[in-house]
Amino acid sequence: MDIDTTQPWGIAIDYAGRATVTDSGHTVHIRIYDNSLDPVSEVDSLSGQYPPVYVTAQISESGDLGSQLRGLGQVVVVPVGTDPVVPDQTAAQNAVAAAVTDFNSRAAAYAALCAQWPAQPPATA
Repeated sequence: MDIDTTQPWGIAIDYAGRATVTDSGHTVHIRIYDNSLDPVSEVDSLSGQYPPVYVTAQISESGDLGSQLRGLGQVVVVPVGTDPVVPDQTAAQNAVAAAVTDFNSRAAAYAALCAQWPAQPPATA
């Protein structure tokens, strides 16, 4: 995935912090959010700190007979001291890389499981 240096988070995101990119032949859905309930990031009244920002990436591909394989990646950007989180242009790239790695390891594990499953002989009448 290429970083867009003109964007604070390295990718163009919509008003809800979502983006879709293509990496390694996969369509990857990205979401950038914090855990506050307010649309504007504010200091937590209990801790006195701003909330961390989560950057998640997900791959989901469907196959035959309803099979589905996923890959997930997450990066947490924490605030420094009492300052709010500063956008990290590499966070989305790292989350996407983690999702692709997770997808590939799950695909390999699934292939190994299928290889162990004995082939069923055709039914005889």
